[in-house]
Amino acid sequence: MKILHVAPLNVAGVPHNMMDMQRRFGHDARLVTLHASELTFPEDICLNLPLLRNPAARLWRSFKAVRKLEARPVLASRNLFEGLFFTLDDWYREKRVLTAIREYRLDEFPIVHFDGGLDFFRDARIARRWKHEGKKIVCHYMGSDLRLRGIHPIMDEISDLNLTNESDHLHLHSDIHYLYIPFDSSMFSTRTTENRRLRIIHSPSKRSMKGTSLILPIIEKLRSIREVDFVLVENTPHQELLRIKQQCDIAIEQIGNLGGTGYGRNSLENLALGIPTITEMTQDYLSWLPENPFILADVSTLLGRLIDVVDHPELRHEKRVHGRKWVEKYHSYESVHSQLMSLYKDHGIV
Repeated sequence: MKILHVAPLNVAGVPHNMMDMQRRFGHDARLVTLHASELTFPEDICLNLPLLRNPAARLWRSFKAVRKLEARPVLASRNLFEGLFFTLDDWYREKRVLTAIREYRLDEFPIVHFDGGLDFFRDARIARRWKHEGKKIVCHYMGSDLRLRGIHPIMDEISDLNLTNESDHLHLHSDIHYLYIPFDSSMFSTRTTENRRLRIIHSPSKRSMKGTSLILPIIEKLRSIREVDFVLVENTPHQELLRIKQQCDIAIEQIGNLGGTGYGRNSLENLALGIPTITEMTQDYLSWLPENPFILADVSTLLGRLIDVVDHPELRHEKRVHGRKWVEKYHSYESVHSQLMSLYKDHGIV
């Protein structure tokens, strides 16, 4: 099969993993990203369109992110200024997008995944044309895109299949299907030794979403009663982050449920490396996530959980083995590809 993935960004490397997984099973898959990743995740076809990352732009995105969520958020301009900006941005990118479609013969792909449920343009002109030509349209929601930005009404109308990697998205869309993040754990070696002074890592993609401000004071309390080291890693190229992780013994994913749902690519790497991982999960995941391999905590129990893990090497060993096996069982390319192919068949994609 020929499958095209279109993504604003290669978020946490997940769109690239989707493409790589399908290639492993003999499909002709490509990934087009509109903007380059700051964290050096691999790219396939990157248009390198400019993305405002200055403090003012980040502040505006944060302002939009804290608004009260609707039961079914819908993508729309917040004001006249934002609407004008989007119109000008579409005009600016038009030549580069159309050139890429011709150069890479993107019109020849009969199945198209639009990550985040977004077309190249905000009026969904390419997706609408491809749908009219008989292509199958898949909207794949990752991270915070659905809960914060919302559903694009046109894309939602023409979509043949909606996918998500986030449990809470199941409550934000009436016709969406959960898909485990594809992850190739064979690329990671499980740790077999530990540091004499245990090393705890926290590597937030965004402090405000991972509860870093709640974690840091608790780490200081822990360090006053136990001899441990703490490593806070932020805004670091992916390969460098992996090198640091390989030297750590315990990980904290998030505390507070302030935007994240409990785990993602970051935690899968931890588990594959054999690093016991502490997190606070949303009730959605707690209600159904099978054979949960995580050490669960909230702000009131984190210190106690950390003491337990630090004081009990047998618990760390148990979680090290369990976590690796769990990633291989549920997130392997084989498992996720089988799940995706079943969804393709059920929705007339193939």
